[in-house]
Amino acid sequence: MSLYIAMETKQDVLIIRLRGELDHHTAEELRSKVDDLLKDKSIHHIVLSLTDLTFMDSSGIGVILGRFKQIAARSGEMVVCSINPTIYRIFEMSGLFKVIKFRANEAEALQILGVA
Repeated sequence: MSLYIAMETKQDVLIIRLRGELDHHTAEELRSKVDDLLKDKSIHHIVLSLTDLTFMDSSGIGVILGRFKQIAARSGEMVVCSINPTIYRIFEMSGLFKVIKFRANEAEALQILGVA
């Protein structure tokens, strides 16, 4: 399977919606697309909406952590939301929730970042 990436900017927040599989075959595509948008220095936060993400391996964890570090270097935050139980467990086991905030849905994620 492949990865579908939808991105939208609201104020200073980049919203990334993923559908499909984030693995060693698709991680580079996500990295490249997000890095291109992060050239815009007005983006300070990222919301990752993972409702339809069905699989993620260590390459996916790596690309997410890399973008987290880029945003943290700007004193920004990353918030992940709308995770299915399988992906939630991967985040939990890998320790990603120790550094990345979790909210139930996009509206809550945007709210804690100050975007109504």
